[in-house]
Formats: sequence, C-alpha cells, structure tokens
Amino acid sequence: MKCESYYFFTVISNKTRWKIIYSLYDKDKTVTDICNDINEEQSKVSHNLKILSECKIVFSKRKGKYIIYTLNKKTIKPLIKHIKKHREEFCKDACSLYDKGD
Repeated sequence: MKCESYYFFTVISNKTRWKIIYSLYDKDKTVTDICNDINEEQSKVSHNLKILSECKIVFSKRKGKYIIYTLNKKTIKPLIKHIKKHREEFCKDACSLYDKGD
C-alpha cells in the first residue's frame, strides 16, 4: 500500500489509530501496553498498528520475545506536538466538535 498524501490524513483520522498515536507520544510500548492504555482489544490494536507501520507513522523493533512500538520521532512526534498546541490554543473553546481526550 502506498502512503499518498491524502491517504496519510485518512490513516490518522481514524479514532483508534489516533488513540494509538497519542498512547505512543511519550513512551514506546508493547501491544499489550497500548491495549491497556486505550482500552481496546489486541486484534483491533494490532490491525491498526499494521496500518500505522505501513505509513511509517510508527516503527517496531523486537526486544526479546516482545515487539516494541515507537512513534516516528523525526516527523510524526513534532506534528502531534503542533496539533496539540493548536488544539489547546484555538479549539478548546471555539470548536463545536471539540471532544475531551480525543
């Protein structure tokens, strides 16, 4: 699957994938850690991690018997930082679609 520019936004607009991205923002995690953090089933998280990996939004590395997932620190983490800043400054009181925690 190619990661075209428009597809990138489709990928990150999914609520489950967005929760995964936010979960990985501060710390690398296993699938189990992510599942516990976002309260989703392992199969759903794994499926969405595969999609995020295909677009290089997250990376994975094996550490013993575990696979550790990390957010792309070069491009995605700075992007999320800007999104958080924008949201806090401009969306908190102004956007009718503002949803706490999402």
